[in-house]
Amino acid sequence: MVRSVRSMCLAIGGTLLLFVLTAAPSFTQQVNPTASAVREQQLLQQRDRIEGRISIPDQRASVLEQPAGRQWREFRNVTLRWIGGVAILGMLAVLVAFYLSRGMVRLESGRSGRTVVRFGAFERFVHWMSASCFIVLALSGLNITFGRPLLLPLIGHEAFSLWSQWAKYAHNYLSFPFTLGVVLIFLMWIGGNIPNRRDLEWIRRGGGMVGHDHPPADRFNAGQKMIYWIVVIGGGGVAVTGYELMFPFYLSGIEGMQTAQMVHAIVAVLFVSVMLAHIYIGTIGMEGAFEAMGSGTVDVNWAREHHSLWLEKQGAPAGADDISSNPATKAAE
Repeated sequence: MVRSVRSMCLAIGGTLLLFVLTAAPSFTQQVNPTASAVREQQLLQQRDRIEGRISIPDQRASVLEQPAGRQWREFRNVTLRWIGGVAILGMLAVLVAFYLSRGMVRLESGRSGRTVVRFGAFERFVHWMSASCFIVLALSGLNITFGRPLLLPLIGHEAFSLWSQWAKYAHNYLSFPFTLGVVLIFLMWIGGNIPNRRDLEWIRRGGGMVGHDHPPADRFNAGQKMIYWIVVIGGGGVAVTGYELMFPFYLSGIEGMQTAQMVHAIVAVLFVSVMLAHIYIGTIGMEGAFEAMGSGTVDVNWAREHHSLWLEKQGAPAGADDISSNPATKAAE
């Protein structure tokens, strides 16, 4: 009897041992964190994203990881900084070199003492509203890309955090008057900024910036027309992509917003670099240019040299020496 019980126990024990030895490799393979079945790269190759289960209505929030996110991060942290640095620093270098070699473009015939109205009060208001908003938007936007590597080491974490917070608020809210300004600029000056054959001649002759030749031009020359279309197209581009980022998931998913951010950033840094040239010409680059948007009037000799065809339309012959009888100049005196 005892021998029978012992034999039964040995049989049961052997069976259990055999079961454990057989099942152990299977258990180990299921929990192995290095197994190919749980590798992230293989999962991303099988699907374009990794999703989880969520209980909120917006199912787009279930995306946990997607390969495009890594490409966007590489663009934001590396590629964009190179594009922005080359564009902005390159433009500054060109302007400095041009100023050192050419200096300010002076009036060939000096000032006449008479002025003619170039821009009205409303036109100047729209220009300065857009310009002031643009400066704040440019500085606050560049802070996102260059603030951490350049500004943070200089002012410290606490000051940088406070500055970045207010910069974000300014960037968001000032985008609305800036967009309004771009729309008004488009509507106000579209009639005078349609390209024509005369613009090609103006470009061929250097527009008065190279040498001492001043080709005839209407109210807006070819250079100003280029600035106009850059403002309209570039400003419209940053506005559309910016609003898509301000109101996420209304127009697209995460992939669309990543694309919008890349377009927004590239257009913005190129926009900033071009506006540096515009600011240069309107201030220290050309004598008398700032007065057009400052007081709204320009010297008659300035108008004759840079916009002779426009001056004729104001009632003053482009080559006249005495235009005291012209109503346009009388109104401005």
